[in-house]
Parts: sequence; C-alpha cells; structure tokens
Amino acid sequence: MGKIGRAERKHSGQRACSLREPFPPSTSSQSSDALGILYRAKHTLGISFLNSLCALNVHAIAAIPVTTPPMIQVFVFQFAGCEYQPPAGDQTCLGNPRLHLSQRPCPSRAHLAVARPLQQRRGLQTQAEKPAYTRTGKVSFENAEGGDEEVDVKGRPEDDRQRLNFPHHGLAARSAKLSALHARLSLPSKLPLQTLARCLIDPSVDSRQGYNNAPFAILGQELLGYYTSEYLICHYPRLPMPALYAAQYAYVGAATLASMSREWGVEVVAAPGPEVDPGLLQLKRQAAGNAMGPDNMHRLKDMAQGLRLRHTRDQWNRPGSSRTNIYGDEFGDILDQALDYEDPTSSSSSSTSQDSSSATVEAASASFVRALTGALHLHAGSSASKSFHKAHVLSRHLALHQLFSFTHPTRDLSRLCLREGFEPPVARLISETGRLSRTPVFNVGVFSGDDKLGEAAGASLNEARVRASAHALRSWYLYSPPRDDVVLPSDVEGGRTGVKWKAQMVDPGEIIT
Repeated sequence: MGKIGRAERKHSGQRACSLREPFPPSTSSQSSDALGILYRAKHTLGISFLNSLCALNVHAIAAIPVTTPPMIQVFVFQFAGCEYQPPAGDQTCLGNPRLHLSQRPCPSRAHLAVARPLQQRRGLQTQAEKPAYTRTGKVSFENAEGGDEEVDVKGRPEDDRQRLNFPHHGLAARSAKLSALHARLSLPSKLPLQTLARCLIDPSVDSRQGYNNAPFAILGQELLGYYTSEYLICHYPRLPMPALYAAQYAYVGAATLASMSREWGVEVVAAPGPEVDPGLLQLKRQAAGNAMGPDNMHRLKDMAQGLRLRHTRDQWNRPGSSRTNIYGDEFGDILDQALDYEDPTSSSSSSTSQDSSSATVEAASASFVRALTGALHLHAGSSASKSFHKAHVLSRHLALHQLFSFTHPTRDLSRLCLREGFEPPVARLISETGRLSRTPVFNVGVFSGDDKLGEAAGASLNEARVRASAHALRSWYLYSPPRDDVVLPSDVEGGRTGVKWKAQMVDPGEIIT
C-alpha cells in the first residue's frame, strides 16, 4: 500500500505540472497572489487543489479578453465643433476633430465675425461668447474661428495688471448668496447682480476708483438724507434743529444702517480675497483697540462712533445752527474743510495702487446700505429708491418726544407765548395726593388763559410745574398738519401726474434762549 500511495502522489504531482504547463501565467496581480496562496497550501488541499488551480487559470484567461472597441458614428454637427463635442478618449469621439477643423469656420458662427465690432461698441455679448474665468485672472473667449483667446480682465497687459483683492464681478451671477439677498430685499430686476456685488466691496479693500462702492455710497448718503429730512420737515414743521439732527441720525445714522444690514442677513468676510463668495461684505477689518479716553475715565474703541459718546465739554461748544447748516452734514456735525479732494482726471488718482486703510464692520455695513440706495436710484429710478427708503427706513418707529432736552422749559414757554401773542402761562394745581406722606404726588397744569398747554405730575409742586412746561413745549414742537395736506417735494419731481403740489407750512423757528 505504501508503494501504491507514493506512486499515486507522484502521478498526481506530474498531472498537476502537466495541467499547469499549457496555461500562461496570469498578468493580474490579484491572480498572482491567489496562485501563491494556493501553491503554499498544495500539501494540505489534496485533490481539491487541482480543481481550484484549473478553475483559477481558466478564469484568469477568460477575464482578460483582447477586444477592439467599435467605431460609433457621431452626428455631423459634432465634427464642426458647433454645439457639442465629447472629450478626447470618449467612444463617440473619433480623435480630436478640433485639431484639424480649427481652421474651418463654423457655419453657425460665421455671423459673429461680422457682428463682433458692432457688439463691442454697444457693450453686448452673445450667448456663444460667454467668458470662461481661469485661475490666472484672465477671461477666455472662444472666437469665431473656433480657437480660444485669453483677454486680461481689465484689458491691460499682463505685466501692468494687478491681482484683485475681491471676487471678480463675473462670478456674481453664480453666487447663491447674492441671488438670495436680491430676492430677500425685493429688488427690481433692473438692478443686476454684478452691481449688487460691487455694493458689497468697501473702499478699505481697494481704494482705486471704479473698484469699490464709494461712488454709490456718496449718492446714496445724499438720497437718504434728502428723503429723511423732507419727511421730518413736512410732517413736523416746528421741529427744532437739534431734534431734527437727532432724528435724522436715528433714521439713517451709521448705527441704524449697520443694524439694517445685519437684519438683512448680510454676512461679513473674515478677510478679503478673490476666492471668497461675492455675496459677502468685503472689508479690511480694523485692529481692535481699547485705549483710554481723553477724560481718563472711559475706555473708547478706536472708531468714529466713540466720538459721539464722549462726556466732554465739546458737546457744549457746538457752533450755532446757521454755521452747521452751511458747513455741517445731515447730522449737524461740522465737516473738515481742510480735506484735499483728488481730481478724478489727475494721474495720481488714476493709479493702480491698492493700498487702503482699514474700516470697522459698522462703517462698512452702513456704506453698503448707502451704496445699495445709490445703485438702486441709478438703475431703477427715483421711484424705486424712494419706495426702498420708505419700506426700510421710515417704517421704523422713532419716539420723537424722547429727543428733547430742555434746560429752562418755563422760560422758553414764556417767550414762546410772548412771540405768538398768547396770554402768559400760569401753572395751576389740578389734583394732589399724600401731601404729608413720604411719596406725595402733585398733578399740575400750565394754562394760557382758558387753554391748557400742558400737564404733568411730580413729587413736588416745582417739579410738576417744570414737567408741565416741558410737556407744553413738546406739544408745540411736535405739531403735525393733516396727512392730506402733506405733499413731499420728491412726490412731484419730474412732472409726475396725479400729484398736485401744495404749499407746506413754514414755522418761524424755535425759541432761542
């Protein structure tokens, strides 16, 4: 039996070798690994190793057939490269037809070569000339001959061109944030997304002319001040100048406009650059500071808004109303007369320098709202900008009676009655309670003849008399004519039909003591 078993094993080994010789080795790495495992385990697998080896070799040969891909015919227009051309290597692409067809003009684009100069003069762009933006900052246009040409973004040579520090305006049409902001504010279709993207670029990013929202912001600031002032003056003609300036700042001041920008969902970029989304507010952030104020008692941030919060004697040394009307802004602040305005036609102002100072988020947000108002006025007209102002600015509630601060209300009321020809004001006690208690309350009214001008309550007779006089002054200054008699000057501008001008009330002015 031993000899028979050894002969049988020897015969099996020879059979395995004979089975392995006719088949070429597999070229697959996976098959080679599998064969190595089977060879190492051949002493333990026995006869099953022979069947597995044969099946593995047969499977390896059958899995790698040598086939020739069929040539599939494509449409005729694909050879000319007019509408659609599959990439090289695709089974529907017979090589690269553009290599030998680039010299042949496409029939469907032959008219572009004739119409191109006229379209360039008109600033038009056809569907076939859509730009492709590359990483090098150039725009790739496909010319009429089928080739591609790269043109600089600003039309300058590549040596003179500088890298933009903000996203290119061509990316605005593909920004979801810009489209959402455009729809959220219900902006008209006349305002393109490219202009909206420019309104989000603060001058701190790039101070060059035509690269930021400064021109739009200047126009928008004047429009916001004009619409707000005419509304306040026509609805409250007796409003004194300090209260008028405070009301205008409450409506269209930097803090209010920045709050509006946050309510609209405008996000601020961490750092400007061409790779960020065009729908973000682009600005160069100002470094945080926490310096001590001039009074050595309060710490003020290094921003212009902090100047309004200083408790110094500067607020008592403000110039008169006549000087602020001429040299001041819409908030009553004196403008710096020593500013050196650049000439737009000079060579220094047309330089390509991108150096600019930093800005705060509040100032940049306010500049965006002003720029959006100016751009809306330029693209959609005065009616659209006025409707925008009414919907977003005048819709806010402002307590005007809290803007008054009288130093000597009793004296002011006496001079007012003297100027208007009224009887001298007299304070009379209307009611009282708890005179001998710790918390007495006196209700005092101020009368001019039989007419009651004001009424207030206080813990003492003198306090109630002063409060009643202040209440009478506020009632006089906050007088508003009937709404049917109020016609704003902007409502009849441009010869609008349906609105007839009515003369508005003009008050002699406030009481100066």
